[in-house]
Amino acid sequence: MKGILIIADGLGGRPTDADGRTCAEAAKTPHLDGLATGGALGLVDPIGPGIRPGSDTAHLSLLGYDPFAIYTGRGVYESLGIGMDVRAGDICFRANFATAEARGTDWIVISPRRSTVSGSRRSPR
Repeated sequence: MKGILIIADGLGGRPTDADGRTCAEAAKTPHLDGLATGGALGLVDPIGPGIRPGSDTAHLSLLGYDPFAIYTGRGVYESLGIGMDVRAGDICFRANFATAEARGTDWIVISPRRSTVSGSRRSPR
């Protein structure tokens, strides 16, 4: 049997409007409604009950991998995603740039995630 797994990452949000509806409940979703009617759906705790996963660890778990055993951080995925040649022994990282503004003696982040940078460095062998 063939099937399609659709991971609606982040769709299970909390109520945000004055009527107590989530974004998905407030939105017009005829295509999602059609998929739901013709398929099976539900909520999953991909890592474990009460553990709020990141997208990276949740997807690993949903695809059958144990994120506790193999996950080393998001840098590898981000580096591969921009086409870097990542090899065993490399050190990869991910960082976000943000714009901050001085307000008195404090610094306030006014624009998070302006861009993302990934890097990889060959470790000494």
